[in-house]
Amino acid sequence: MLESIARALSLPTGFLIVILTLSSAIRTFVLPRSARDPITRYIFRVSRKMFGMFTRRSVTYEQRDRIMALYAPVTLVTLPAIWLALVAIGYTLMYWSSGVLRLGDAFRLSGSSLLTLGFEKSDLTGLILLEFSEATIGLVLVSLLIAYLPTMYNAFSQREAAVAMLEVRAGSPPFCVEMLLRYHRLHQLEDLHGVWVEWERWFVLLDETHTSLAPLTFFRSPQPERCWVTAAGAVLDAAAMTAAVLDVPKDAQRDLCIRAGYIALRRICDFFQLPYNPTPGPDDPISISREEFDEAFRDLASQGVPVVADREQAWRDFSGWRVNYDVPLLALASLVMAPYAPWSSDRSLTITHSKAWVRRTNRTTSVEEKVQL
Repeated sequence: MLESIARALSLPTGFLIVILTLSSAIRTFVLPRSARDPITRYIFRVSRKMFGMFTRRSVTYEQRDRIMALYAPVTLVTLPAIWLALVAIGYTLMYWSSGVLRLGDAFRLSGSSLLTLGFEKSDLTGLILLEFSEATIGLVLVSLLIAYLPTMYNAFSQREAAVAMLEVRAGSPPFCVEMLLRYHRLHQLEDLHGVWVEWERWFVLLDETHTSLAPLTFFRSPQPERCWVTAAGAVLDAAAMTAAVLDVPKDAQRDLCIRAGYIALRRICDFFQLPYNPTPGPDDPISISREEFDEAFRDLASQGVPVVADREQAWRDFSGWRVNYDVPLLALASLVMAPYAPWSSDRSLTITHSKAWVRRTNRTTSVEEKVQL
């Protein structure tokens, strides 16, 4: 009696497992929009914990970077294997529910059909239809991964091209003050308009790809000192410093770039359920101290960069811009284990649901220092 009940329940259970697995594959590989999937999310979380066991033993950032460089690719390749295993379990239950196969025979039939090996087959019409459907699903899952990887790496290439170019403009690690000083030395401050146009498009692409192709968030740059998060922070800070500190004509494109940037960072935080305050006030605290801002102001002024006369108003203006992306930027830097960069990954952040951050240090870290993340 118990076996009969178990066989009767195994049909809907197996069917549900297969449907949930297909839904997971579609949400992850096919659906062109942000959609969190519980199976994919769980697999990435477990994989992150496993990689964390190795990174905790590392003593330098370079060692951790080499380990974490494998995190997203290995997990991504693991996904189809886990999906195939779930499909095999689901069909095993459905075969077993027929009442003509033992559980071990049902599993062999499922594996033979899923991998199209053909060493096991059934003569019953109903089971033959299940075999055909399982073989089709197995081929589809493998094909999805094959088609998905070129899309992923195309988006990765577009992202990294801009990140690599930023090294020429903002140094390595990228810093907003260095970026503005280089443009000033080249007498090209007026050419920053083109930079804002270029990076507004980059932020829009980032918003689209890093939510619809979520594993791309964890793909690390070819060079360990580069990272899309620190690049985003340097450009946003450069735009905010230009708007608040530089005595140059107002550029609406600069403001649009900042808005595109913080919207993109917030959308990615939303996808990964990282908390932040969606409506920060201009007087809310930011992770940049007044002393750090004053030092940056003096560096620009000492190099002959045209700066505004009212430093107090400049600080209020910069803080009002930075507060829009401060928490999302630092949260994402922590999420992806970003390399050292001033004003982004060089400071610790504790996020609370009440809308604030807590600085653990006010010390300005020099570019030359090694950071043990």
